[in-house]
Amino acid sequence: MTQQLRNITVLDRFLGETSHFLATAFADPGAPDAAYPGKDCADSALPSSERALSEGLMRINHTGEIAAQALYRGQAAVASDLSQRQALLTAAAEEQDHLCWCQQRLTELEGRKSHLAPAWYMGSFLIGLAAGLAGDRWSLGFVEETEVQVSAHLDSHLERLPAADHRSRAVVAQMRKDEARHAEMARAAGARPLPKIVQKTMTQIANVMRLVSFRI
Repeated sequence: MTQQLRNITVLDRFLGETSHFLATAFADPGAPDAAYPGKDCADSALPSSERALSEGLMRINHTGEIAAQALYRGQAAVASDLSQRQALLTAAAEEQDHLCWCQQRLTELEGRKSHLAPAWYMGSFLIGLAAGLAGDRWSLGFVEETEVQVSAHLDSHLERLPAADHRSRAVVAQMRKDEARHAEMARAAGARPLPKIVQKTMTQIANVMRLVSFRI
């Protein structure tokens, strides 16, 4: 009987993760729990070149939020500490708000999300699983390093976004604050610094994702 219950639990988790994958990669993310940061900002008319730049950058950010969902849920799926598992799922829920904001801004810009969204999700989920299986402290180190790199990436977007694109800038600025907080939480929980080779590999993977998702 115990074995049967354990199998049902594994099956439930698998079905839950499959449902989340389909909803995140293919469906509209719906309404966020947190208010849209750009709601009080003027939606200024942008020249076509600036609109195209904003669309491409927000598509990158949308892709990043799809990957963040998958990373955290992959890590949570194999976390040995229940409190850490819950913290990862809470962070994933906050990233869901970011995904909603990016989707809304893309819609306002008459843009689209990356055609490769399912691949970004599945690849990131597998990376999250690997990080989680390495152990809880290494998994926290992965969270910290991910968020440090994401924060730097968002800083670069704040420099590149058109000055008149107030809504995109508001979204990115709020995301930047949230990601920095996630990094601090992981550090405080006992994150183990990752080897330099792992950090560099993460940077290279992220660079490829940004380059491809800007256009595809």
